[in-house]
Amino acid sequence: MALSTQFSVAANLAPFTFLAKACLIASSLLMLGGCAATTRTLDPDTEQHYDASYDFSDKKQIVSTLTESLLGSPLVPTEIDKPIIIVYGIDNETSEHINTGGITDDIRLALIKSGEYRFINRKQRENLTAEADYQYAGFVAPEQRVNEGRQMGANFILSGTLRSIEKEQPKQWRLNKREIIYYSMNLELTDLETGEISWADAVEIARESSRPIIGW
Repeated sequence: MALSTQFSVAANLAPFTFLAKACLIASSLLMLGGCAATTRTLDPDTEQHYDASYDFSDKKQIVSTLTESLLGSPLVPTEIDKPIIIVYGIDNETSEHINTGGITDDIRLALIKSGEYRFINRKQRENLTAEADYQYAGFVAPEQRVNEGRQMGANFILSGTLRSIEKEQPKQWRLNKREIIYYSMNLELTDLETGEISWADAVEIARESSRPIIGW
């Protein structure tokens, strides 16, 4: 009688066991589907931010603002026909690993396209010297060698500094963590002959983000 009762209970529980297993499998599939990697193409001209830290939208804003400011400035001497600029880079004084060379590269590209400025390729100086030495070492015909002493001299130095201030919400009982980051990008054009700062401007960016303390 006891054995018959056990079989009866097992038979009654079978549908519920099958349903529990089905629910478990479905939940697992949903979790795996939610964790699957996805890829989509973004419009680089559309401003997008996932948190408060520096991103490509900030770079575009910095480049656009400073380029327009320099091109519209009456402070740069107009008696120089297409002033020659050499870039000495932007110092990164933030706590983030930011490639500031991308900022100066885009500013240089925009200024060259404007036709108002010329640039010296500082990064290629060693290669230029090495190539000239090679040509004058007897490997290149004399009539095809470059003329030494013909490189351009810069009129201005372009340099700047990127700084940031970070603030987090004080520790207390809360469901979300708030963070505020302030960026300041300063750029200046220095007259190589006089040492005078002929032009300077800055871009300020402040952003707040909030994210759940518990989450993915």
